[in-house]
Amino acid sequence: MKKEKGSVSIDAQNIMPVIKRWLYSDKDIFLREAVSNACDAITKFRMLHPDSEEAMSVTVTVDKEKKQITISDTGIGMTADEVRKYINQVAFSGAAEFMKQFENEKPEEKGDIIGHFGLGFYSVFMVSDKVEIQTLSSEGEADPVHWVSEDGMSFELSGGKRKAHGTDIILHITEEEKEFLDVWKVREVLNRYCGYMTYPVMLEDANAKPVEKDVPVGDEKNEDGTQKTEKVLEVPKPQQINDTAPLWLKKPSECKDEEYKEFYHKVFMDFDDPLFWIHLNVDYPFNLKGILYFPKLKNDFGTHEGQIKLFAGQVFVADNIKEVIPEFLMLLKGVIDCPDLPLNVSRSFLQNDGYVKKISTHITKKVADKLNSLMNTERETYEGYWDDIAPFVKYGCIKDSKFFDMVKDSVLLKKTDGKYSTIAEYKAANFDKTDKKVYYTNDEKRQAASVKLYTDRGIEVAVMNTIIDGNFMSFMEYQGKEEDRVTFARVDADIDGLKEESEEGKDLDAGKLQTLFRGALGKENLEVKLESLGDADMTAMVTEDEQMRRYKEMSRLYGQNFPIPDSFTLVLNRRNTTVQALAQRDPEDETTKMLCCQVYDLARMAAQPLEAEEITAFLDRSRKLLAMMVNK
Repeated sequence: MKKEKGSVSIDAQNIMPVIKRWLYSDKDIFLREAVSNACDAITKFRMLHPDSEEAMSVTVTVDKEKKQITISDTGIGMTADEVRKYINQVAFSGAAEFMKQFENEKPEEKGDIIGHFGLGFYSVFMVSDKVEIQTLSSEGEADPVHWVSEDGMSFELSGGKRKAHGTDIILHITEEEKEFLDVWKVREVLNRYCGYMTYPVMLEDANAKPVEKDVPVGDEKNEDGTQKTEKVLEVPKPQQINDTAPLWLKKPSECKDEEYKEFYHKVFMDFDDPLFWIHLNVDYPFNLKGILYFPKLKNDFGTHEGQIKLFAGQVFVADNIKEVIPEFLMLLKGVIDCPDLPLNVSRSFLQNDGYVKKISTHITKKVADKLNSLMNTERETYEGYWDDIAPFVKYGCIKDSKFFDMVKDSVLLKKTDGKYSTIAEYKAANFDKTDKKVYYTNDEKRQAASVKLYTDRGIEVAVMNTIIDGNFMSFMEYQGKEEDRVTFARVDADIDGLKEESEEGKDLDAGKLQTLFRGALGKENLEVKLESLGDADMTAMVTEDEQMRRYKEMSRLYGQNFPIPDSFTLVLNRRNTTVQALAQRDPEDETTKMLCCQVYDLARMAAQPLEAEEITAFLDRSRKLLAMMVNK
């Protein structure tokens, strides 16, 4: 054919700098674009020639000596007119036009065509100072075509030399991007982006040196009867780097547990087994397949990094794209493959439309359905998972009200006896004794004495000791109708569940005791109350507003440490003989003051550790009181 020259398009001078600088955030994406286009070309050939039995593949050849990377396919190829149309008109993508020819076909017969050359092809200029195309169309008596450009803005078109249908893209790699001439680097990029593409993707090292191999010599045997071999030099063959039939494309009924675990270990480099998984297999109202794994989540799950890999027709797009994957699901690990995702030209970002939101909503529903199914049909198994998945479920409830509505009956409370109950079950068992409160401990060992006070009265105590629990309790207290809401109360800071009607100490003067303790402690604003508590041996408790306490805990948790003053209430048990005796003592007596301080500190210690100066004073005072007892 006659050689011709020209400009790629009227806008090329404006488009190429954009492509090179910021359209593609990572330069290695050029390999994904080129290999994806090659797979698309094979898909087109398969559609036009459904009876063909040709072996189809894409080969990426790295030639470090020539400073070239070649991407070859055995696909449909292009005529000169198609090169002019699809390559020289940058902003035009041929996939949409091609698919119109098959708009009456069934979806599964169309194949997964992401796009043709268009802008995706031009990503190769990010790493190349010259790009060539050698192509031969599979249609009719077409002639081979050669296209070459050094800047993506001007080109030469002439006769080519390809003998079989398909396309070669030859990249002349720039000095600045020579890292892509290392085979290990190309393999790493191909594994990441093309590891599960539809057709075999082969990697070839053009500079690979022959290696010596032992080859059998006919049927000849050695003296010991073993097969006789000879040494020959053999050039390494191209290696396939992808799995064309990934696990997520199979039907769940065809997959074994060991396959799920093996896939998990391979993809996420996690040596621990996942707890369980959800296999997504949706054909309507959209095409969506994937596997979501539930790993073990630690209490400090804020540092946990999940990983949801997003694919479009087996082509890797990106990790953790929030438009498709709800934020709370990003604590999980898995793959999502949606061929119909509305990707923009760089395939790295989604057009935010209603279709994407429907996908996100559907994924959330499938996760909720799995949790509810386990809860309702395999409760013992579900309870075994609960400690590991509780942070995820609670976080999801807080972040997504629809998710909460779906799973609220599957949210469990772990209790100090090691058993589990739903909120509804806790209500039924305890609310006649607790005035609609859920009593909990956030430190089972430290607060053991306080826990026992409640369990001895037949009140169950929940364990709320994860990083998310403070937020979760506040969230739960505002859910549902007012009459159905629950209040969370910590066992060492609430007395409602411990009150008891009694005449003991009823004549004690609360005002006098408040004056006594304020003077002894030097706390003029300390609030002191007298209550009748069920355990007569309990001297006192220190209580604090629950919401203020949670606010301070969250402030410390997130490193804020706002200067929030303590606001404690000292609750004295009027049934306790020590309290009754203190009420009769001289408020100016030094021993009385020491005893008041000891009562207050012991009550404080039941709730939280004393500060350094406070514990020093407590120990010093304890020694003095012991000495007084011994020398009495």
